Amino acid sequence: MSVLLTKFESKSNRVKGLAFHPTQPLLAASLHNGSVQLWNYRMGVLVDRFEEHEGPVRAVAIHPSRALLVTGGDDYKIKVWDIRPQNRRCLYTLHGHLDYVRTVQFHHEMPWILSASDDQTIRIWNSTSRNCIAILTGHSHYVMSAQFHPKEDLVVSASQDQTVRVWDISGLRRSTPNSAPGTFDTFDNFSTVKYVLEGHDRGVNFASFHPTLPLIVSAADDRQIKIWRMSENRAWEVDACRGHFNNVSTALFHPKHELIVSCGEDKTIRVWDLTKRSAVQTFRREHDRFWVLAAHPELNLFAAGHDNGLIVFKLERERPAFAMHGDTLYYIRDKYVRSYDINTGSDIGLLSVRKFGSPYVPPRTLSYNPAERSVIVTITSDNGLYELTTLPKDAIGEVKDSSVDGKRGSGQAAIFVARNRFAVLNKTSQLIEVRDLANSVVKTIKPPVQTNEVFYGGTASLILSSTSSVVLYDIQQQKTLAEITTPPVKYVVWSADGSLVALLSKHTITIANKNFSQHTLIHETIRIKSGAWDDSGVFIYSTLNHIKYCLAQGDHGVICTLDNPVYLTRVKGKTVYCLDRSARPRTITIDPTEYRFKLALLRNNHEEMLHIIRTSNLLGQSIIAYLQQKGFPEIALHFVQDKTTRFDLAIECGNLDVALETAKLIDRPECWERLAQQALKQGNHKIVEKAYQQTKNFDRLSFLYLATGSTDKLSKMQKIADARGNPMSRFHNALYAGDVQARIAVLRDVGMHPLAYLTAKTNGLDELALEILEAAGLTEADVDDVPDFGRSTLKPPPIVTPTTDLNWPSLSTGESFFERALANGNLENGGEVPYMNGHDAVNAGASAALDDWAKEEEIGEDLAADEDGWDLDVGGEEEKEEAAAEEAPEAEVELGPGATPGVSEVEWWTRNSPFAGDHVAAGSFESAMQLLNRQFGVVNFTALKPLFLSAYRSSHAYLSPVASLPPLQLHLRRNPDESSPSKVLPVAARTLSSVRHELTDGFRCVSGNKLPDAQNIFRSALHALLLVPISSDSEAKEWRDTVTLAREYLLGVSIELERRRVVQEEPNNVQRGLELAAYFTHCKLQPPHMQIALRNAINVFAKANNHATSAKFARRLLELNPDPKIVAQARQRIAAGDRNPRDAVEIDFDQFTEFEICAASYTPIYKGSPSVRCPYTDAAYQPRYKGKLDALVQLTEIGASSSGLPAPRS
Repeated sequence: MSVLLTKFESKSNRVKGLAFHPTQPLLAASLHNGSVQLWNYRMGVLVDRFEEHEGPVRAVAIHPSRALLVTGGDDYKIKVWDIRPQNRRCLYTLHGHLDYVRTVQFHHEMPWILSASDDQTIRIWNSTSRNCIAILTGHSHYVMSAQFHPKEDLVVSASQDQTVRVWDISGLRRSTPNSAPGTFDTFDNFSTVKYVLEGHDRGVNFASFHPTLPLIVSAADDRQIKIWRMSENRAWEVDACRGHFNNVSTALFHPKHELIVSCGEDKTIRVWDLTKRSAVQTFRREHDRFWVLAAHPELNLFAAGHDNGLIVFKLERERPAFAMHGDTLYYIRDKYVRSYDINTGSDIGLLSVRKFGSPYVPPRTLSYNPAERSVIVTITSDNGLYELTTLPKDAIGEVKDSSVDGKRGSGQAAIFVARNRFAVLNKTSQLIEVRDLANSVVKTIKPPVQTNEVFYGGTASLILSSTSSVVLYDIQQQKTLAEITTPPVKYVVWSADGSLVALLSKHTITIANKNFSQHTLIHETIRIKSGAWDDSGVFIYSTLNHIKYCLAQGDHGVICTLDNPVYLTRVKGKTVYCLDRSARPRTITIDPTEYRFKLALLRNNHEEMLHIIRTSNLLGQSIIAYLQQKGFPEIALHFVQDKTTRFDLAIECGNLDVALETAKLIDRPECWERLAQQALKQGNHKIVEKAYQQTKNFDRLSFLYLATGSTDKLSKMQKIADARGNPMSRFHNALYAGDVQARIAVLRDVGMHPLAYLTAKTNGLDELALEILEAAGLTEADVDDVPDFGRSTLKPPPIVTPTTDLNWPSLSTGESFFERALANGNLENGGEVPYMNGHDAVNAGASAALDDWAKEEEIGEDLAADEDGWDLDVGGEEEKEEAAAEEAPEAEVELGPGATPGVSEVEWWTRNSPFAGDHVAAGSFESAMQLLNRQFGVVNFTALKPLFLSAYRSSHAYLSPVASLPPLQLHLRRNPDESSPSKVLPVAARTLSSVRHELTDGFRCVSGNKLPDAQNIFRSALHALLLVPISSDSEAKEWRDTVTLAREYLLGVSIELERRRVVQEEPNNVQRGLELAAYFTHCKLQPPHMQIALRNAINVFAKANNHATSAKFARRLLELNPDPKIVAQARQRIAAGDRNPRDAVEIDFDQFTEFEICAASYTPIYKGSPSVRCPYTDAAYQPRYKGKLDALVQLTEIGASSSGLPAPRS
């Protein structure tokens, strides 16, 4: 009993008909329950279903060149279908048969359809005119099958009258009969019975022609398969194949080999030798009778239909046995061992293995020994065999057969493990025999696991594959070196230097190092077929329809698509060498840019990365996201054109020049604010000044001028404050500038005479103090009781070194290798990376900082240009400033390496998590806000402040061990068992379950008609969800579902509150009230609350005499299965609507057209109309609201671009 190589299996009702698509991986199956299924057997998915027949569908066929499907069923109808993806439908139906239709078929050239029926006739139809053009009569019982000859004008039919008939239809091609309805005797002119084949003892179920030879095969209820030969004038029985022990349903000739494949009601599929008429293979199922077989016209694929579905299978493996050594490929084609040189392209036969094993089974594996120039070939026939043979030195003359000097033995796997040793696995006894080249057993090993396959594992080592793991086993010491849990491994591929190994399973690849101490797993949904290592250390592998790459640490991606599967043998540069399914060498040219770039990134090979950036067109969101994810935003910056993304990346990597350039282009306040924060961190106060000027942040600007010692600019700020009329700003500027009189003037202007008097008195301005007293109507005698405070010492700090034109020096310049290289146009030092370890790194950093400082000193800046950015009209003439370039003092700066503190716990939290909630817990509110802005477009953080403070407090505890010491701050983790700093995370203050609980309170408020409370609760829940960290893809989906649910309820409640406002404040606006009531029912609420919305709408519309629409809402209400009392009320409304199917008030509501509701104007946005979205909740808005604050959650900017929820990190 052989094992079927099943490629696809489906469970369904009984399958009666099958047909392969000639070019696409599609299979049509007609079922006994009246359905026709269209399967993609390569992907394993149901593409479509056709269900217009009444009763079982026994016949199905696909056109050989057009996208057409024909079916025939027990309803006597033949239907032709269009199977193009965008247009799948029944085109027309052919009527004429008077009983069940058994088989149908398209002609390979002519527009003909052939059908056989239980009405004892065979009909030929013209698919263009859709008329019957011939009726073949002569059978005296049900006609079970009919088929066109693949080349000649012949038809073969099989009938329950125990005969097979061959019909000549050549006359039909020469002259087509009159298509008008007429008498049927005219058809006899066009088709004649050529042969009647009698020999079966029971009814014949199937007959078909051989694709090339003048042979016919037939299958019958007498449990026999008969082979018939035809000549010009007669046909006769050649032989019969006996072995089935029940009715034989179908028998086919193999399209490419001299084999017959049959199936029957004995629950078996059998393969027969056409020349010997003997059974070769038998495949048996336990409970399913087989009814139909189909062969793919091009590929080595068959399909069989049975009682409970169908299977797509192969008779033999199509993977050629091969081994690679250097640049030479040794492989087996047509049972010849051949060698192919990938450099010269020479392909020569070396050895015949035709007498090895079964002639129908191809060799399974080939292992090559370069030292002895010998091969071991294994085959699965006869319960597993191997043969050791030496290859000839030169292939001159006749190719020798391996049986001449080959050494054979039994075993399921055999491989070379050393120069003069090979290992053989016997699965039955679970023994591994190590043999020498004379085929003598040297050592016997009992493997430590149940072993199904053995592979080379390095010198004197084996890789043993079991059902759940692979074991690296040392043959000499007879011990397990390492073990990896993995699905059953089918193939093993070693890298050229033997440092890495790829373990290939059906759907997974495990990349491991040579001692299995490190490994990574990649999963594929499509079957993995083969793989080979690139010279640079990247694993290239093929699936059924792609060539892909995989890096050693697990990153993988698609290189190109494939029309047909190939088996990779070698990858050199841009060329992939492979074998196709007919074992012929092929080459495929690929683009290795993407994986080489990623490899260079991982290895910090800056020159290679720079070369790829300059010479390739490596673009796309995926590569940008990859660079950002891997912590290389400065490199991603060079691929991005989008202004907002460039700005985000520039801020992230600290590139102030690019950030300033893009901020000018975007020109939004939040961008300038983020730029100011980043520039302040780096000490670049000139950019900070520019940003504060753009946002008119005068208070911060004044303090910046104080810090940099810009006294002239401080005086200018005083004038601006006077012009603005802001007393607090005037006072601050006077304080910063040390202008006492100005301070006194401000205090007098705002009526604070006591403070003004004391300020004048303590600063020695006695005359001014008297003037203030007089203005207040007092004398010095009235203030005798005021104590003497003495002389004021409050003065601005003296300016030691004016830094107005200097940026502060910083050890970390933020300028990477790439920024320098791409800015200069070439690599520094001729492309060599300077030595940057230990002391050299510190000195290099210090000197670079000093160089930058000196460079900045040389650059003068036009201060007048900055002034224009303020867009202010102070009034009165302003003095023009003269920018004097000041020379920096030449002072020696000693920058020692110094001791640096370790990384704090909260710093790890911000590094380890992309979620804003974790950054808030760490106290990094700034980065949290940046994340929320980037991910969800949040621009208004006022409402989030209480949440931020609450989350921060919840993540820390304080312990006072000793009363005299300050308390210890303890950081609370959500993963306290984690010991690696790179994985620690803060406790989650808000979780999905807590937000869900909060939503439950909102649902209660909706049910209790407390809509303002419900609105606040749903809005609060949406705010809280922003700070919920996610740990898995399933949680991410649940998070998105929760956001959508809260949004729908918040929108619905807001609409109903607006309706109530309209009713109260605008009682005449009946139309708007009706529209809002209708829109409330359009929100996706849970059934109990949807009932409330519908009942509300029913009452509102009934009062306004809109009985027709009220009835429609009542019908929707009935679909929700409400209480009997509500059902009765709804039926009354429906009856009223039927009696008076009119609406008194026209409203803008079309329930039959798909639409969304604008969350700001509460108006419909119909499908196809333009709209903008909230980047967080995905609420829809009219385009006019773009750039405004989201009306629902009141946090985000409508229409802003955002990256969305980040992927959870494992």
